[in-house]
Amino acid sequence: MFFKSPQFIGSYPTVTMQPKTGLPEFAFVGRSNVGKSSLLNYLVNVKNLARVSQTPGKTQLINYFLIEEKWYLVDLPGFGYAKVPKTIRFTFQKMIADYLTKSETLQCVFLLIDSRIPPQKNDLEFTNWLGENEIPFVLVFTKADNYPSGRSKLNMEAFKTEMLKTWEELPQIFITSMKSKRGSKEIVQYVNALNAQNPQ
Repeated sequence: MFFKSPQFIGSYPTVTMQPKTGLPEFAFVGRSNVGKSSLLNYLVNVKNLARVSQTPGKTQLINYFLIEEKWYLVDLPGFGYAKVPKTIRFTFQKMIADYLTKSETLQCVFLLIDSRIPPQKNDLEFTNWLGENEIPFVLVFTKADNYPSGRSKLNMEAFKTEMLKTWEELPQIFITSMKSKRGSKEIVQYVNALNAQNPQ
């Protein structure tokens, strides 16, 4: 199961320049090198729709993809570690914040978390920022190639434990692996269900 008929619409540096069609938007965001491009390419079943790179920080604009001419998949720049100048890194953060707080048709943010590493402070801070700004989001643990055994599961449990120190309950959680193709079907079903609840 994939998102069908993806079309690249454009890349934009500011929220004021982005499409104003009233269509629902679903945004994907995460720390640099979290595996976002690989996941997006798999979700739409197109090998090179989103740029995949071994160098973190390659997504430097807000990328819009129209899916089935019904809604937008929005690829946001990575945050956290990136081999870019500090001034550019600040620009990324402002770009993300402006989009998330000003988009009038944003339905949900898919926050990607690397399951191979322990909980990161900036990931946890970002969940709190989303909550403070009342922005709906879900968690997507990536690169969970050895789940349910091994370090990925321990890191995920640790992340949830840290979140529950400031959250009363956890958001929806997806576990993905591009090696085993785990989790993509559930994400597609989730987006389809949200769209069905809010027909245009």
